[in-house]
Amino acid sequence: MDIEQLHDYCLSLPHSSEGMPFGDGYIVYKVVDRVFAIMAPDGGEPRLSLKCDPDRAEDLRAAYPAIIPGYHLNKKYWNTLLLDQLLPPKLLRSLIRHSWNEASAKLTKRVRTELGITPLPEED
Repeated sequence: MDIEQLHDYCLSLPHSSEGMPFGDGYIVYKVVDRVFAIMAPDGGEPRLSLKCDPDRAEDLRAAYPAIIPGYHLNKKYWNTLLLDQLLPPKLLRSLIRHSWNEASAKLTKRVRTELGITPLPEED
């Protein structure tokens, strides 16, 4: 998947939006008001940082050299994907949905109920 496809996929998820609160160079994707992805498409190696369950984060880092601890983020809960290295598109979509699920689970029950937010299937 290229940068534009990743961008479009992040925005295709329910109640997703984008912004640039950290300035140019970082695109932040949120589900309602919770960050689930941060993309740095420019300025060297393009990368995408995603929330992740801590146990799964470690397993992914061990399995894929292109997945490293979160760059300038809490390394327990965030992974950074180096996008110029080949990662399967199916894996990318799955990890983005997992991150969306992790972030949306932190919304209040009232907000989740009002908006009809339920966990997304993580597999295609």
